[in-house]
Amino acid sequence: MAKTEVATDTYLVGIGVSPGISIGEINLLSHSASIDEWPIAEDEIAAELERFQWALQQAREQLLEIKASVSRKKHLREHLYILDTHLLILEDEMLVQGTEKEIQGGLNSEGALKRTLRKLRQMFENIEDEYLRDRSSDVDAVGSRLMRILTGENERSIADIGHKALVVAHDLSPAETMQMDREKVLGFVTDKGGQTSHTAILARSLEIPAVVGLETITSLVHDGLPAIIDGSNGIVILKPSEETFKEYLKRKQSYEYLEKELHGFRDLPAITTDNVRVTLRGNLEMASEFPVSRKHGTEGVGLYRTEFLYLGHNETPSEEEQIEAYREILTEMQPESVTIRTLDCGGDKIVSQLNVHDEANPAMGLRGIRFSLSEGNLFRTQLRAILRASVHGKVRIMFPMISGVVELQRSKRILREVQLELTRDGHAFDPDIEIGIMIETPSAVLLADVLAEQVDFFSIGTNDLIQYCLAVDRGNEHVAYLYEPLHPAILKALQMVCRAANNAGIDVCLCGEMAGEPIYALVLLGLGLHELSMNPGSIPRVKRVIRRLAKSDGEVLLQDLQQLQTAKEVSSHLDRKMRELLPDIFDQSLI
Repeated sequence: MAKTEVATDTYLVGIGVSPGISIGEINLLSHSASIDEWPIAEDEIAAELERFQWALQQAREQLLEIKASVSRKKHLREHLYILDTHLLILEDEMLVQGTEKEIQGGLNSEGALKRTLRKLRQMFENIEDEYLRDRSSDVDAVGSRLMRILTGENERSIADIGHKALVVAHDLSPAETMQMDREKVLGFVTDKGGQTSHTAILARSLEIPAVVGLETITSLVHDGLPAIIDGSNGIVILKPSEETFKEYLKRKQSYEYLEKELHGFRDLPAITTDNVRVTLRGNLEMASEFPVSRKHGTEGVGLYRTEFLYLGHNETPSEEEQIEAYREILTEMQPESVTIRTLDCGGDKIVSQLNVHDEANPAMGLRGIRFSLSEGNLFRTQLRAILRASVHGKVRIMFPMISGVVELQRSKRILREVQLELTRDGHAFDPDIEIGIMIETPSAVLLADVLAEQVDFFSIGTNDLIQYCLAVDRGNEHVAYLYEPLHPAILKALQMVCRAANNAGIDVCLCGEMAGEPIYALVLLGLGLHELSMNPGSIPRVKRVIRRLAKSDGEVLLQDLQQLQTAKEVSSHLDRKMRELLPDIFDQSLI
């Protein structure tokens, strides 16, 4: 079917996963192909099972070949674990046995694989947490590779691109992204994808502008079509007019100038004009992010998510496997500290091998510390691993989703028991390891003064705290507009937590998305927050703003904001104030 002619200045909005602006012509790699299903006779089942096993072996050989090639590229070596994850998925029982069961039921290999992938995808779609939900893209990537082998489909390869171009594809696997030539691929756009997929993480590491989740762009474009990719704002412009071209060329130049300017902030401290020091840390979850985090000047890790250790495995990770993962990040980040959050899954954050049951209301179900306390052996194994790894660097332990004193006391009691076990077994660990909790439930806010007396630090998880306080699921398009970080109730909640921490003399960090938004910097200073943890790419922008603000101005601003009654009023007042203080930054779209 012929494509409809694209109108001049056709704007498409997706998910910007890697910042920057690229201008060029499109190289269309692939479309979403339809897969046929057909019944097979009983005497064909054995041959079809053998064909599926052959496809698995072919996929392994392809991935091993790519891995050997990538290992020769220094700037990509830290991403090799992604290919190892895909190799593990090829052995996953749900994928392999699920497909074989469909074949044994009388379905061809392609159809059987298609049905199995659909079931796996539905399982992941029910996960609320974006990071865990985006791991489905790895299963999709492996499934697509197997499907191409089974169908004999020969797709145009990203490695074969011989000229500078903007790549458009239905989806790009991490393996394909690793094969990009940065001199040829100016940027890429896909129908599928999410903010925290491995492909998105690779794009940021490679510093290639990218927009994903556009759903139908492959059905709209053709080779040679001029386009603009704005990875900072998640915008793609097809067939730009001369006026639009000139505008974005200026934006591209401004962005590249700003990036050079921000690079100069890497080794500078985040100190306000009235001499208040703010520590800016990174939120990390995997080895590939360490170099990027360092590049942006992170001062340690304020939130190390451990959920990825439980994905891509047929069994939960052993104590030794976890020790090695923690040792790696602690060694990399020395002498800075690393705050390791214990497993935050369950309910909406399903990890299949943990046998989590479906729940009617997963966001308020068996998740976070509740899940860990219900899975005693798993919790103890993780605590043993963190403690044993603590000899390799400065580490802090953080318990997620604490809603009251009893949960905290039970968690600390188990930790003490594990410490006694390690001492008895002759294993060394840091006896003075700091213990903290995430403040992300309204009950934790109301009990902050009591909880502060029993821990060494607080970490405010604003993403969940805002949702729970306002009773808003930001992933629900019907109520997402009510997700308001500057809601007066949220400001009061943050102030209660900061006051309780300060009165108890403990550290308090904010590690939600608010931390990485420069527009909120003055409010957070006014609250008395001296530690922020964010996506490492946000650190230079937040640092640049903090170095030109005074904490005293933030305290005055906070008093003014507390007189307002709606989030809209607060947002408007803050916007005016930031434009007044830093017009050269907040009067521009690039900050």
